[in-house]
Amino acid sequence: MNNTNGETKLIVAPSDTDGDMLYATKFWAGDPFIFLQQNGKRTIVLTDLEMGRGKRTAKVDEFVSFNQLESEVQGNSKQAPPFEKVVAHFLRKRGVKRATVPANFALGYARELAKDNVDLEMAEGLFWPSRGAKTDEELKLIGRALRMTETGLKRAMEVLKASKPKGKKLMWSGKPLTSELLRAEIDTAILRAGGFAANTIVAGGDQACDPHERGHGLLYANSLIILDIFPRDAKTGYWGDMTRTVVRGKASEAQRKLWQTVKDGQELALREIKDGVDGMAIHKAIQALFKKRGYPTEVRNGVNVGFFHGTGHGLGLDIHEYPRLQKVVLKERQVVTVEPGLYYPGLGGVRIEDVVVVTKPGCKILSKFPKQLEL
Repeated sequence: MNNTNGETKLIVAPSDTDGDMLYATKFWAGDPFIFLQQNGKRTIVLTDLEMGRGKRTAKVDEFVSFNQLESEVQGNSKQAPPFEKVVAHFLRKRGVKRATVPANFALGYARELAKDNVDLEMAEGLFWPSRGAKTDEELKLIGRALRMTETGLKRAMEVLKASKPKGKKLMWSGKPLTSELLRAEIDTAILRAGGFAANTIVAGGDQACDPHERGHGLLYANSLIILDIFPRDAKTGYWGDMTRTVVRGKASEAQRKLWQTVKDGQELALREIKDGVDGMAIHKAIQALFKKRGYPTEVRNGVNVGFFHGTGHGLGLDIHEYPRLQKVVLKERQVVTVEPGLYYPGLGGVRIEDVVVVTKPGCKILSKFPKQLEL
């Protein structure tokens, strides 16, 4: 944990959805609570409901009762005070006049604290700078989340291999195979493995040309299907993220060429990634390779085609966290996805994604699932 020059740091958020809060406390909670770091001491304010669990699991120095603070603010009033008034009261008691807060700090809290002349400064860059470089322990936890991701991919491949073409559509267990049905199989396998998956992408045909389209309806034989799976480890909060593109049946020459080109683009990136390399140079090199192979990135009939998203993003306690691969000079111990893609309506979409940790001489691939086009 960073203790930057003893500065006062404040977070008020639920740790379930706020990576900075989970990183600071190692405590899961679905409702907002208060975290204060003052003179290097880390304090959390919890309700009576959460106090017992907090004391067992949170990695902080001090626990303060929210209920006690609330009753102090309420006094003889019949009505409980708003949450933000309790936050302000706590900071008054602690003599806080200035604090650094994350970029997503809620406006309602900020306005209440402004009435008390508390000067809030938004953190520049990462709120916890140490989140940018993953420790050996974090690499293990990301690896654990990736094993869950691979469990989901394995189940997807099993179902697709067991499916049979009937005309153009795929049939499985006596019924038409849909994106929804395959997604349910993937997500259930991940749930059993100790993760939870939301918004898993199972997108076939032209649906896959919109990279964040989840996919819906029938899946077809001899058609490109993108499987993008990004579960969260229910125990640790770390995320996995992997993508494979497959065809159940026979791939056409055009599909095969598209798939092989994306695979070659990813391999180019995996060769180039290392400490000190400009991510944008890698991104542009992939686009140049794609263009040379006859896959330009452009707008056709008002639709983006080619490779029109980033090459990769940071992965950890948030699914998309610092750094965006193409916006930084890469540094040792950063964990990033490498996920080039090509999308052409009429032909379909291909994306292949793995997770790597940047090292001095290159990168180490953390994900371990084979790349196979035809099933």
